[in-house]
Amino acid sequence: MSAIRAIHAGRRQLGIEEDDARDLYAQATGGVRSLRAMTPVQLELVISRMREMGFKKPSNGSQKGLKGPYAKKLQALWIACWNMGIIHDKKDSALLAFVKRQSGLDHTRFLHHTADANKVIEAMKAMLAREGVDWGTDRLMADWAKVEGCRISFAQWGKIQNPKDDCSFDDYLAFCSLHAPNAEFGKMTNHDYIPVMNELGRLIRAKVAK
Repeated sequence: MSAIRAIHAGRRQLGIEEDDARDLYAQATGGVRSLRAMTPVQLELVISRMREMGFKKPSNGSQKGLKGPYAKKLQALWIACWNMGIIHDKKDSALLAFVKRQSGLDHTRFLHHTADANKVIEAMKAMLAREGVDWGTDRLMADWAKVEGCRISFAQWGKIQNPKDDCSFDDYLAFCSLHAPNAEFGKMTNHDYIPVMNELGRLIRAKVAK
């Protein structure tokens, strides 16, 4: 797949409109707003920026990837841990090593029993809880607040704010709207939160690097 085709695929996958895409191109390249005017290096910078936002570039079929009924859930939580600044290696190989430590099994494809998968899932959720993710529920909680992406991104939001700043919940809503422009906050799904969590993760890592 050519770089330009990959970028168009990324736009479709992330739901980015034309005007927003040109703004993204300019941010990634330092001002170039047209794909056809970009050098190969600049095109790769755009793809890298889209990957940070959650774009998964289609593979050429040579990579096996993670398999098994719990693979998608585990990978989502692993990336959440990376975006929270808990882990420093988001690669599948690092996740598989974690699966091995928690369950004794060598690969996600061997996780067929709920009890084995839960050892890994609950370990990651516990790590996220220690960083501020609230997994609690009650019958009065609104449905939108039960979405894992909402819980995780709100905890991320708390990590990048200076306690002295007056950063309200309205500021968080505005941030979500900026990075998930095609989604209505109260109806956002875990998929809708991906670019929000990825951008907050970038800010967290930048803050730690200072």
